[in-house]
Amino acid sequence: MKIAVFGGDGIGPEVTRQAVRVLETLDLPGLTLFEGDVGAVAYRRHGHPLPEETLAMAREADAVLFGAVGDPACDDLPREHRPEQAILGLRSELGLFANLRPATTFGGLENMSGLRPEIAREIDMLIVRELNGDVYFGEKGTHTRTDGQREGWDRMSYAEGEVRRIAHVAFAAARGRSGRLTSVDKANVLETSQLWRDVVCEVAVDYPDVELDHLYVDNAAMQMVRAPGQFDTIVTGNLFGDILSDQASMCVGSIGLLPSASLGERRTAHGTFGLYEPIHGSAPDIAGQGRANPLAAILSAAMLLRHSLGREDDARSVEKAVADTLADGLRGFDLGGDASTERLGDAVVGRLVG
Repeated sequence: MKIAVFGGDGIGPEVTRQAVRVLETLDLPGLTLFEGDVGAVAYRRHGHPLPEETLAMAREADAVLFGAVGDPACDDLPREHRPEQAILGLRSELGLFANLRPATTFGGLENMSGLRPEIAREIDMLIVRELNGDVYFGEKGTHTRTDGQREGWDRMSYAEGEVRRIAHVAFAAARGRSGRLTSVDKANVLETSQLWRDVVCEVAVDYPDVELDHLYVDNAAMQMVRAPGQFDTIVTGNLFGDILSDQASMCVGSIGLLPSASLGERRTAHGTFGLYEPIHGSAPDIAGQGRANPLAAILSAAMLLRHSLGREDDARSVEKAVADTLADGLRGFDLGGDASTERLGDAVVGRLVG
């Protein structure tokens, strides 16, 4: 079992280190961990945010444990050399088209949500976000119009097959949960979204046991605040999924608690190849201060255990250790406490060995 570890920038290495400690504590037979550079640190060392040697490591691994990329000092670089191109490049080169982002309120943290506690405690949803299409990967550019004004443009598009494969992932996920799937689009004004809705409806025929409904993205954002408990599994495109999953994190209480898995079609000896990362980003303003919450990274490692290594019992053990840590009142700075990154990692490891 080979795991490539890419800590990246900002708080990425700090939180990833705690996730690695958790994996090592489990003492998994045949587990090999190896590290590579991504993001700004890779650009400074190798001249590119996703060096060929890093990409080769990812291709040889059974899974990738990823920290974060992003550095304000790189904002003036050409777009192809900015740190964020590392994660976009990995998703594209490795065929990782399905992003799974669970959002669940942990017991005792209802008051940390911006929502009323009785509403927040009902949150238990999974957002399935398409990763390889939409405006992020469409043609883009800038030009000067005939009137002298600069104009930027980005092409939003989806091919039928791209929608079909993410729809199958979402329906299968919903079938494994409560059997309810909400497809989010903007079909009332976007042709791309109309195709999305049509194809999702076609795929629904294969899943008669899953209840399907549709929401426009603006209504979905409103409903996620008004009554988030109505959602079970959500499937949506790249742009809308990026926005809604961050909104879901704040409904839960902190972006430092949400993991993610990016999956493709490649099979490993034990499961599906995937890239696993917390959704919080590099947070350069607190890097190196021991203030970062590593629980999202640790929960991402739990998803790695489940989907790529086929170790469901170990995944559940890690998730329980995190839940117990929070239930015992230990809080990181993002949750109004003073527990350091290391201390939170110690607490989870202690519950795994104790």
